Amino acid sequence: MTDDGPAVAPESSGALPHDVERGRIPSDQFTFSEQSLVHRGAIISLYTAVIEDSSGRRFTRDVIRHPGAVSVVPVDGDDVLLVQQYRAALDAELIEIPAGKRDVHGEPPIVTARRELEEEVGMRAASMEPLINVHYSPGFCDEYGHVFLATGLEPVPHRREGPEEQLMTVHRIGLSEAVAMCLDGRITDAKSVGGILAAAHRLGSG
Repeated sequence: MTDDGPAVAPESSGALPHDVERGRIPSDQFTFSEQSLVHRGAIISLYTAVIEDSSGRRFTRDVIRHPGAVSVVPVDGDDVLLVQQYRAALDAELIEIPAGKRDVHGEPPIVTARRELEEEVGMRAASMEPLINVHYSPGFCDEYGHVFLATGLEPVPHRREGPEEQLMTVHRIGLSEAVAMCLDGRITDAKSVGGILAAAHRLGSG
C-alpha cells in the first residue's frame, strides 16, 4: 500500500529566505518511486521507500520522515552556553547546543529557535543570525536542521518541557574550549560540533 505522503522529503515551509533546504543536488541516476507507511510515531514516521536507478532496477530503503529541527549557538562574550541532557537512544547524557524540533506548522525556524533558547537556557537574544544548515542522518532520515548564532543575550525565565529538559543542566564554557571539546571527542553531537565550529569561524575565535 502506497502512503499518501510525499515521494520526496517534505518541504521545510516558512516565510524567511533562509528557510530553504540547502544542500540537495537533484539526481539524474535515481528516481524516488513510492513510499509505504510502516509506522507513524509521535514525532517521526517510518516508511519503506521504492527507488529506481537509471537502468530500471528497483530496490527498497528504510526512510524516516522528521518535521525538521532548529538549534542555537548562544554566545555571551567569550563563552558559549551549552546544555547537558539525557538521550534515551544512547542511554547517556550528551553536551549539546540548545535545540528543538519544528513542531509548529508553518512557523519560521528563527521563531522556533528563539523559543527554544528561552525554554532551555533561559536567555533571549538581541541578535539571531542563520549560521549553518545540517542534514543529520541522510542515510536513513530526512531530518533537516537550521542552526543559528545567538548574541546579545539577556536572562528570561525557563519554560522547560518534558522530563529530559526539566533535568538538563546548562554549562557556560569558553568558546575556544568548546572548539577543543569538539575536536577531542568530548562533544560528539553532530549539530553541536558543526554549530560551535561555525560560530568560532564566524566570530574569528577559531
